[in-house]
Amino acid sequence: MPATAAPKIQLSGLARRLVADELMTDVDAQKAIESATRSKAPLVTYLVDEGIIKPRDIAEAASDEFGVPLFDMRSLDPDQLPKDLITEKLVRRHHALPLMKRGKRLYIGVSDPTNLIALDEMKFHAGMNTEAILVEENLLQTMIEKAFEDEMEEMGDLLDDDSLDGLEVAEEGDGGQQDDSGVDEAPVVRFVNKVLTDAIRKGASDIHFEPYEKTYRIRFRQDGVLYEVTAPPVQLGMRLAARIKVMSRLDVSERRVPQDGRIKLKITAKRAIDFRVSTCPTLFGEKVVMRILDPSSAKMGIDALGYEPDQKKLFMDAIMRPYGMVLVTGPTGSGKTVSLYTAVNILNQTEVNISTAEDPVEINLAGVNQVNIDEKTGMDFPKALKAFLRQDPDIILVGEIRDLETASIAVKAAQTGHLVLSTLHTNDAPQTLTRLANMGVPPFNIASSVHLIIAQRLGRRLCSNCKQPEDIPHETLIEEGFTEEQLADNPVVYGPVGCDNCTNGYKGRVGVYQVMPISDTMGRMIMEGCNSMQLADQADEENIPDLRKSGLRKILSGVTSLEEINRVTKD
Repeated sequence: MPATAAPKIQLSGLARRLVADELMTDVDAQKAIESATRSKAPLVTYLVDEGIIKPRDIAEAASDEFGVPLFDMRSLDPDQLPKDLITEKLVRRHHALPLMKRGKRLYIGVSDPTNLIALDEMKFHAGMNTEAILVEENLLQTMIEKAFEDEMEEMGDLLDDDSLDGLEVAEEGDGGQQDDSGVDEAPVVRFVNKVLTDAIRKGASDIHFEPYEKTYRIRFRQDGVLYEVTAPPVQLGMRLAARIKVMSRLDVSERRVPQDGRIKLKITAKRAIDFRVSTCPTLFGEKVVMRILDPSSAKMGIDALGYEPDQKKLFMDAIMRPYGMVLVTGPTGSGKTVSLYTAVNILNQTEVNISTAEDPVEINLAGVNQVNIDEKTGMDFPKALKAFLRQDPDIILVGEIRDLETASIAVKAAQTGHLVLSTLHTNDAPQTLTRLANMGVPPFNIASSVHLIIAQRLGRRLCSNCKQPEDIPHETLIEEGFTEEQLADNPVVYGPVGCDNCTNGYKGRVGVYQVMPISDTMGRMIMEGCNSMQLADQADEENIPDLRKSGLRKILSGVTSLEEINRVTKD
């Protein structure tokens, strides 16, 4: 059920100049415009964030094309910017920042001079004539963050804020749902909102609010690693937890047992972010962890996930089959859900009926029938799957295969004309097959139903702006798993440095995959009762790279570092 080919985009403006300067091909420009549109990001921001073109090259091409002077923002003091004339919301919406005021003219820093809407709106809001100043995209991103980061520091003054003494978090409502109207301007409310929006802007996946005996800290998980971002006064811990519980419709008065909730935060008229909220009583108060669920992450497209060309073909071939099972395996936080949602998005056509059972549903997908697993009400995976099979399904997604009953129903569905997508928690692809056998699934059913297994990890991408070659001895590279053939041409191995545009030398993440189709030989071995080590040896004979070898390929392509691949793949 392949999607119809998208109409060709007529290149214009900056994209046309970048192609003319041979900074990218016509095809790459088409793909970049489509991807930037899907992610609702400016084209220049997308090109820089994905490391497709260096920000300096884009800026110089734009300066030549449109005759706009190129300005070095590093000489500016963020505190001296005329940001009081324009709201932060407007700055972030248009990705344009007021840099200086001269008489009745306001000079606006932009990375794309064709952004005329930004100049017009800022002219209207400031009541001044505006003029574009061209700046490098990475420097613009950094300056915007610096210009508005001071608001985070206001939390340290809250103990002296008299308005806090009379703050009432909320009144209890029916079923533990509270109304938080009337407190929108309270300091705690503003601070929590600021933490949430900062986490979204920085690309965090989780937010941790952690109380201790004498301290309180807030950490973001960025690119799979936790970083402390602020330490508000410990006396405010209960109020922060209460505010989050109000937002997620939890019972504020109950602090003795864990609770789970959800928040929907509207960013723009067309974009909303969901937060999955979990509270847990600890020795010194309630710890709150919020998982950020961005629907745009499910629509990145397969090209953004980091599959090698041969792995992508195996993936696409498997999900385009009318029946059978595709399994994705890996630890928590390895990107399994995004991989499955990417497959569902590709398959989501009006001609097919797609049903999913998830615990819980993380991202809402239009056109897909999603069921939330709730053990309290008796809606478990087996019950959901049995219901699906009576609803004329074509494609079934099972959030996780945890037990024999779920596995058996999923296998039977895959054998009776349905495509089944699911996940398991194992270390690599061969272990997934033996895990199913250990659950009690007959080997014949495994061999006849499972078509593809994907084991994956998420590694941090090196920052394209500051990464530098590392001097690693040839012998060390051989010990790490590189072959003499791979090192024959003396490839460059890059390492992290760190700059204003990244976090400790890394920016974003990339998938590392073992994509293993089940061959006839593997099917016979499964029915003969082989173990995972024998399957791994057979996969190696069939030239299927394991996670480690796939990670080494990412190093040679300059995407990530040896240090990072060791972190995510070395046992």
